[in-house]
Amino acid sequence: MSSVKKACYCSICTALCYILPLLFHALSIGTVFSPMHIPILLCGILCGWPYGLFCGVAGPLISSLLSGMPSTLQLVYMIPELAVYGLCAGLLYSRLHTRSAVADLYLALVPAMILGRIAGGAARALFYLSTAQPYSVGLWASAYFVETLPGAVLHLLLIPALVLILTKAGLVPARGANRGVRA
Repeated sequence: MSSVKKACYCSICTALCYILPLLFHALSIGTVFSPMHIPILLCGILCGWPYGLFCGVAGPLISSLLSGMPSTLQLVYMIPELAVYGLCAGLLYSRLHTRSAVADLYLALVPAMILGRIAGGAARALFYLSTAQPYSVGLWASAYFVETLPGAVLHLLLIPALVLILTKAGLVPARGANRGVRA
């Protein structure tokens, strides 16, 4: 995919970081489904790690400036989490070649989501250390895994489907067309 096309997709994904949370929060399901994560993971997979990393930093910043969501305080731990999402999803997906695009998607998404949550938790722990407020592994696990489980399931169902739909529609190049990788 050309760098111009990647920049266009990255711009769309970054804009979706503002739009999707507004829609989800209007339905009172924003926190549970983590809508900002969707375009960032998608950007990393479609455009590669530099674009995914950019989207993971710029998306929450732009959304915060335009809507106040996430709050400035939340940016402290959301930016590391989402930057790692975009970085790892793009990096892993570009390196994986199992001969199945679906397997590659899941093998990129799951570690990216886990590593992003670890980065977010570490940033949150550092923040809480600076404020002398209590923070524990239990609070981290609850905030990043239990409370967001519906969102993680949605991401694991929606993102591979979107990638396959965009590929079949010819909007993104077929993965491994010259390497015998099947969708």
